[in-house]
Amino acid sequence: MAQQGDNESGMITDTFQTGALNPYWRPWTIGSGTLHQTGDTLRCELASTSARQYSDAQITDYQGLARRDFPWRPPLRLTVRAWASPELKGTAGFGFWNEPFVPVGSKLPRLPRAAWFFFASPPNNMALAKDVPGWGWKAATLDATRWPFLLLAPFALPGFLLMRIPALYRRLWPVGQWAVGASEALLPVDVATPHTYELEWRLASVCFSVDGSTAHTAPVAPRGPLGFIAWVDNQYAVVTPQGRFKFGLVANPESQWLALDRVEICPL
Repeated sequence: MAQQGDNESGMITDTFQTGALNPYWRPWTIGSGTLHQTGDTLRCELASTSARQYSDAQITDYQGLARRDFPWRPPLRLTVRAWASPELKGTAGFGFWNEPFVPVGSKLPRLPRAAWFFFASPPNNMALAKDVPGWGWKAATLDATRWPFLLLAPFALPGFLLMRIPALYRRLWPVGQWAVGASEALLPVDVATPHTYELEWRLASVCFSVDGSTAHTAPVAPRGPLGFIAWVDNQYAVVTPQGRFKFGLVANPESQWLALDRVEICPL
């Protein structure tokens, strides 16, 4: 079945062949963001962007829902065939998260949970996984609502100071990384070439593959419920174990986009 409009059966399949966006998806654009569906491809696109205005183009299946009503829990498999413009600036990707915060919106912030394929360009620097750069095209998990992280949170300030000593960072940060449920790997693929990405979200692990080959297995998994998102935007974030925090927007004089021609979510 090429199109399915809800997940009452526990499965979603969309190959974007109807000429109009499947009503299951909840589109959202702001700034220079637009959504285009032509042929069998959906394109989330930003025209030239300014560092003074947030721009985003996305589809989700949770817009307007309370976080407790987000539709997905493990075990399940996500399959996406996607590619993007070669010079992305900001962030882009697809997968599952709990929408912990949005630059424009009325929901209160929450601690983040996610399992997704995630792209970030410099000056992004979300260095949560030891020996993995804080930018790039990644397979990644995160769950800052885990009880180990909540127990460690009161000691965050002295922890940031200790992490600035390289020997202590190497020894202590793996504990912090485990507590926050962060597990990441860079994807050695050309983002501008179409690839089939799969994510198997299980109760205690997440397995990521590209074109049928395992790319990363995370030994931790976020709790549900989470919602699906595919997006491209022009924001950046700096979040490091050493206590560096910064958020902002990046300018890009060229258009940029993320294209999808298949999204499938099915139970395992």
